[in-house]
Amino acid sequence: MKQQLSALLFAAIFISITAMATPAMATGDESVIIDVRTLDEWNAGHLATAQHLQLDLVAESIEALVVNKDQQVYLYCRSGNRSGQAKIIMDSLGYTNVINAGGLGNASELLGIEIVQ
Repeated sequence: MKQQLSALLFAAIFISITAMATPAMATGDESVIIDVRTLDEWNAGHLATAQHLQLDLVAESIEALVVNKDQQVYLYCRSGNRSGQAKIIMDSLGYTNVINAGGLGNASELLGIEIVQ
């Protein structure tokens, strides 16, 4: 039951993010920051301005979140492993400006963005 609720909540959040995509996301005027961790990890703390798209959904959903394939995208996870995998996926889809920002703490330091819950 808890997993079903989590899945429904994630779907609602993803639909909201997709529906509310800002012009900057569509035109590439600013960077997009994506957390590729699980929903439970996201809920425990994430970068204040990040979007959530867990790794197993990147291949099928990234084009709805980041339309411009030349836009700068920062990816992070817990250690840098999953964000590295997400970068490989995005590179294979033709994205040209994807940066693996490593783990949550590394990304916070690199980008100067606070971690919120």
